Amino acid sequence: MAIVGSNACGKTTLAKNLNGLLRPTAGTVVVAGRAAEDQTVAQLSRVVGYAFQNPDHQLFCATVDEEVRFGPVNLGYPEDQIRAKVEHAIEAMSLQSVRKLSPHTLRLSNRRRVSIASVIAMDPQVIVLDEPTTGLDAGETKVLMENVLRLNREGRTIVLITHDMRIVAEYASRVLVMTNGRIVLDSDPRGAFADLDVLRNCGLVPPPVTLLAHRLAKLGIPKDVLSSQELVLRIVLEKGGAR
Repeated sequence: MAIVGSNACGKTTLAKNLNGLLRPTAGTVVVAGRAAEDQTVAQLSRVVGYAFQNPDHQLFCATVDEEVRFGPVNLGYPEDQIRAKVEHAIEAMSLQSVRKLSPHTLRLSNRRRVSIASVIAMDPQVIVLDEPTTGLDAGETKVLMENVLRLNREGRTIVLITHDMRIVAEYASRVLVMTNGRIVLDSDPRGAFADLDVLRNCGLVPPPVTLLAHRLAKLGIPKDVLSSQELVLRIVLEKGGAR
């Protein structure tokens, strides 16, 4: 699930209510069937893990291995489970080659993966990723998101806070659009990108290929196109139908 919206619209505030880093000032936040305000941050961290936008705010150990071990050790898992969880997290984020290095010496893409691995090792049902692709190039973004997609396929819920609409189009199955602290649209990417008025009012721009599809709508092209390959197929099909 992607949470999108302009800066300061409430995306991070909403997400931090899921694991107790913030508490609701009104109403109730329910996590896995229990009110979040009745649970400690440590209790909630077993259900909802949070990888911060800036990984350097999260990393403090001498090696990648120690960083990934820190969470399950502090949650009190027995040593055999700690080893298994660390190995799974290291493998899930493809960190085998750097596990003995200091995370502070790694490039940004690897530091992001270490911060996510440290969350995975605590074995939460839900993983919140706050702007995980910021500062990454296209190749680094693809590696990271393919790793994240594998976690989702394992059965974990991924909550992605992002400004990158191409990432939303390619990976998200559900989109929450926020503005002024409120959710104004809850849809799949096709439904979200088909509504340009809502997106523009929230300071969002869909991927260029979707904008092009909107311009071609008068020729019979659907507005909810998500990829260049799909647009080409739609144009070919429309042209064939016209014949």
